[in-house]
Amino acid sequence: MDTITHTLFGLTLYGAVNKTRMTRREKQALLFTTVTGSQIPDIDVISAWWDTAGRYQMWHRGLTHSLFMVPVFAALIAGIVRLLWKVKGWNWFVIGLIAVFIHSTSDLFNAWGTGYLEPFSTVRITFGTIPIVDLVFWALMLGGWLWVFLRKRSGRLQGPSHRVYRTVWLLIALHVGLQSVQGYTLYKQVDHQYEQVALAADFVPGTFTVIGKNGDTIVLSRGTVWTGIHPVTQLKSNEDADLETLFATNPKAKTLYEWSPFVVIVEDDKRLGLYDPRFYRNGQSFLFEYMEKQGL
Repeated sequence: MDTITHTLFGLTLYGAVNKTRMTRREKQALLFTTVTGSQIPDIDVISAWWDTAGRYQMWHRGLTHSLFMVPVFAALIAGIVRLLWKVKGWNWFVIGLIAVFIHSTSDLFNAWGTGYLEPFSTVRITFGTIPIVDLVFWALMLGGWLWVFLRKRSGRLQGPSHRVYRTVWLLIALHVGLQSVQGYTLYKQVDHQYEQVALAADFVPGTFTVIGKNGDTIVLSRGTVWTGIHPVTQLKSNEDADLETLFATNPKAKTLYEWSPFVVIVEDDKRLGLYDPRFYRNGQSFLFEYMEKQGL
């Protein structure tokens, strides 16, 4: 997920906690815990500062997004909270645990995926059933906040506000469930037709792109469970291309090759490269690494 979504997750988690008996200091500690916990797995972005071998693609959403790092980050946040706000109790660790877990687990559902089981497995787990930027999430969370704000302002809010935000979380879970069921249904419809299959959710809810590969042919099909999926693009991959020179010249290409479920290899008189077809839009993929052939 994007940074805005994760921030909104943290704020919505803060809203979902019953703060009726909390002091001002405890509320500040709670806000720090939920927002920091919702962001801390992305601390791996600093690895780009010292990446000289083109490995950032693997490092980002790697170990820091592992399930096994969730309690580590939660303990770190709880320790900071106890130090700065002088609060006690296991609830800070538990809330931090929930916040970090939501971040790392939610990132499984988009096409980018995470190293959820690192360091015990280097497999990049991705379901591809939620877009990286999901406006439905934004609408639900901002809608919940707007409901509470307007109801409080007019004096018509019935009951504590945390119930509204808990309802928002239930709706978010329902949205993820519905998207995942639809995506899995489409995936299984074509799974037997291809040697390799990947799934990517579009920005329109319920719409997916299914990417299938047979030999050197990659087919991108788009649709919904209601309309069915239909081929929209066919790509050719030069499977016989010599990639060793590419990997030696551009280490990021080797990383992308390892990171992606499968790639499209392109070669002409001017350049040799590869890209991830899951991010193919308008004739190109933004995950494309190549080398110029001039002088070779």
